[in-house]
Amino acid sequence: MREYFRKFAHDAGWAMGTSWASLVACVVVVAWAISGPAFTFSDTWQLVINIGTTIVTFLMLFLMQAALNRDSKAIHLKLDELLRAIAKREQG
Repeated sequence: MREYFRKFAHDAGWAMGTSWASLVACVVVVAWAISGPAFTFSDTWQLVINIGTTIVTFLMLFLMQAALNRDSKAIHLKLDELLRAIAKREQG
């Protein structure tokens, strides 16, 4: 399960970081705004975008945290490796 989430988080994080993802988000918002008059700017019309953006934000939080944890681990491993190499050079 952990490996599946790691792969999903990596792939989804990569996809959400592209310019295409930004374009899709802009198109969705523009389509929602254009549809306003058809729905007479009702509460339901507003609720759709509010719920949609809340769900996307909530899920992206977990993807961003997974990416941050992965990057932090990689940085710490590299720093440990560099420190060991420096200590070895000073001893030898």
